[in-house]
Parts: sequence; C-alpha cells; structure tokens
Amino acid sequence: MSTIDFVSLDRRAVNVSIELAAGVTDADLSKPTPCRAWTVYGLLAHMTTQHYGFAAASRGDGNPEIWKLRELGDDPAQAYIESAEHVLAAFAEEGVTERLFPLTEFGPDVKVPGHQAISFHFVDYVVHSWDLAKALGTTVEFTQDVLDAAWSVAQIVPVGEARLTPGAAFGPDVEWSGAGQLDRIVALLGRSPEWPSPVSQSKLGLPN
Repeated sequence: MSTIDFVSLDRRAVNVSIELAAGVTDADLSKPTPCRAWTVYGLLAHMTTQHYGFAAASRGDGNPEIWKLRELGDDPAQAYIESAEHVLAAFAEEGVTERLFPLTEFGPDVKVPGHQAISFHFVDYVVHSWDLAKALGTTVEFTQDVLDAAWSVAQIVPVGEARLTPGAAFGPDVEWSGAGQLDRIVALLGRSPEWPSPVSQSKLGLPN
C-alpha cells in the first residue's frame, strides 16, 4: 500500500464527514448511531478527539492526555468541523508520511510510520462518515478509488479476539454477502449494513 496516496484519500473522506456534520442539528445529537452506545453527539466527540490525537501524533506528540474524550461545547457540529480542518492541515505538512506517529491510544510505546498511521485514520473516516450518514437518515457515497483503498486497509485490521478486548477500535466483523463495496467494508469493521433493522441488531448479538 506504500504507493497509495492516503493523504489525499483521507482528505476526501474527512471532507465527506464535514459535509455531513454541517447538517447536524441539536435535535440530531441524541439520535442513535451504528456505533454501539454512541449517540450522534458521542460519535462526533469521538471523531473530534481522534482528529486532535492524530494531528498531535503527526508532530511527534505522544501525550496520552490528547486522546481523552473531548467535550464539544455549545456547537458540537462546529467543534467537529474545526477538529477536522485541524487534522487536515496537520496531514498536509511536508514530509508527514515519513514521520513516526506515536499512537499512544493503542499503547504507550506504539509508534507507526506516518503513511500507515494516515491509512488508519482514512479508513476510520470512511466508516465514521457512513455511521453519521446512517444516524442522520441519509446516505453517503465514495468514488471507487476511495473504496478500493479503504477495502485494502480494512482487510488487514486484526480480527478474532482482538475485536473483543475493551477499547477495541472495531467490533467483531459481521457476516455479509451483499455486493456493495462500502457495505462490505463496514461489515468487515463491525457494522451491519442493515442497521438499524432488528435483524441487523440480532446479527450483532445486540438487543433489538
């Protein structure tokens, strides 16, 4: 995957999430999302925190405090948009893919090459854009090159017991035989493309 321009792809995925967030109203904040136990507010708070964490990591800052969940203030949607613009600016810096990112959220000594770290961020925001769109009752579309790159990253995310540990980035993969590539990506990363139907909840082992 070293030849894939994840900086550019990540920008496109994050920009989709910005467009979705710009339409979030106060009434939307308490709506459920495909992410277990997260409302729209909780999802935005997680996404915001991740943006600041990855931006700091791109500068070599390994302070674990940066990864603690943030409050979003009086305008959660705008707080999210500002965090997204912040990480995009950080990733646009020259040489960012050649740096080592201390991703202390995953462990105190975890350091990941910038190209790989940005690929993690990228696939997360393809999926979180889908999460947010689902929660808002709308749809999201990505171009084929974005989907192909996201699929390549999703396939190397560890499965099995790694998905069951507390704080795991993704839940257990969901069996899915549909043809849509975005649906296959989200299923592999622990979401049911059928959400929020009762059938999808039972497949995940969750209460209906």
